[in-house]
Amino acid sequence: MSTPLQTPEVKPYRWRWVALLVILTAEVMDLLDALVTTIAAPTIRADLGGSASLVQWLTAGYTLAMAVGLITGGRLGDLFGRKRMFVAGAVGFTVASLLCGVAMSPEMLIASRVLQGLCGAVMLPQGLGLIKEMFQADELGKAFGMFGPFMTLGAVGGPLLGGWLVDADLFGTGWRMIFLINLPIGLAAVAGALRFLPETRSSDATRLDLVGVLLVSAASVLLVFPLIQGHELGWPAWTFVSMGASLVVFALFARYEVARARSGRDPLVTPGLFRKRAFTGGLAAGLAFFSALVGFSLVFTLYVQLGLGYSPLQAGLAALPQALGSVAGFGLAMAGLQEKLGRGALQIGTGAMAAGAAALALTVHLAGTDVTVWQLVPALALVGIGMGLAMAPFFDIVLAGVEPHESGSASGTLTAIQQLGGALGTAVLGTVFFDLLAGQWAFGQAMQVAAWGVVGLLVITFGLTFLLPLRARPDQGGH
Repeated sequence: MSTPLQTPEVKPYRWRWVALLVILTAEVMDLLDALVTTIAAPTIRADLGGSASLVQWLTAGYTLAMAVGLITGGRLGDLFGRKRMFVAGAVGFTVASLLCGVAMSPEMLIASRVLQGLCGAVMLPQGLGLIKEMFQADELGKAFGMFGPFMTLGAVGGPLLGGWLVDADLFGTGWRMIFLINLPIGLAAVAGALRFLPETRSSDATRLDLVGVLLVSAASVLLVFPLIQGHELGWPAWTFVSMGASLVVFALFARYEVARARSGRDPLVTPGLFRKRAFTGGLAAGLAFFSALVGFSLVFTLYVQLGLGYSPLQAGLAALPQALGSVAGFGLAMAGLQEKLGRGALQIGTGAMAAGAAALALTVHLAGTDVTVWQLVPALALVGIGMGLAMAPFFDIVLAGVEPHESGSASGTLTAIQQLGGALGTAVLGTVFFDLLAGQWAFGQAMQVAAWGVVGLLVITFGLTFLLPLRARPDQGGH
């Protein structure tokens, strides 16, 4: 058995900054994989074949697997050691990336994306626990502050890198290089983890709630699968039965978690959290917000590539104003706006995003098929600024509504909802977009409808924010 690391108050870990770089490398690898497939999706479909749903499953398969796995991923580190689980997840993620890169059919590619998501869910949660173990209290702020520049680099560079890799056709690999590039990065993360990460585990870790995992997984799949496949099959009766059954299974999951907690066993999700209006409002707001965010990115990429004829690199460049806007919005929040306005920063950001999506719909309507990328810049920049302003305080504001001893379960649940929202946004807005095209609507018209759908989701988000606490707790941070 590995010896747990000494507490930071006694002796900080000597390799802590190198270890932090290893953790950040894994975070960026995950972020890139979440972004680049959206840019490459039309090219992948043209090469591998498959139906329109392949485009949706490339994102939804990854985020849905991540959502389900994240609920359990952190606890695996508590049980078996965070370094061990980080290495296992990184190895699995790298192998899954290789399988994606050599996939010969849509089915193999989607299955490999699901495996990527599951391995990422094992790897990523270990970073937070390791950072809290490695750094002294007065260094934690600086350590968590490193996430901002790295995530910004990934958000801005991801679409550009993906577009360039597809267009460059390095070594004749085409779109496959967006996955194969993970091999050297993943191997570096594994080697760095084995050399520099300390072994830690929780002293009060409990057994996994496997029944809870199965129930929430089944409920999620019963909801997302028919949303993506239904439009291609003509919406048969079973699709509606499946979506209804997902609600029943979610209810069974809730009852099981309550019963498990009452019997003294550790539940997957602390049931008491759902009796807190602020937290349940935050979950609903997060589901709507991240559905809008991810769904918008997918539909916009499809519009500029399939509708306007942009190459993958041109599509990445077209999305750059949104990425740079998000950096600016995040910077405004971190510069004091978040601290000064609290929940107001989240509301202003959500409103700005909605205004930007509406402006995009109006621009496409007025410009028609002659719309240029420069005409889209103001609307996309406004969407990005709003996104940065809203995302910066989101987790801390929502978690301010829970007790400190519940923050671990609450944080894991909220992160899972973020990923589930991404899967739902891909499913719902992607399905609306493809259904309209199948009904002989023009690409511009389909983009307008999808953009107004995004506005609707953001209006719902804005309304739900009034259930949230006015401010984050002063001792809170690092989410």
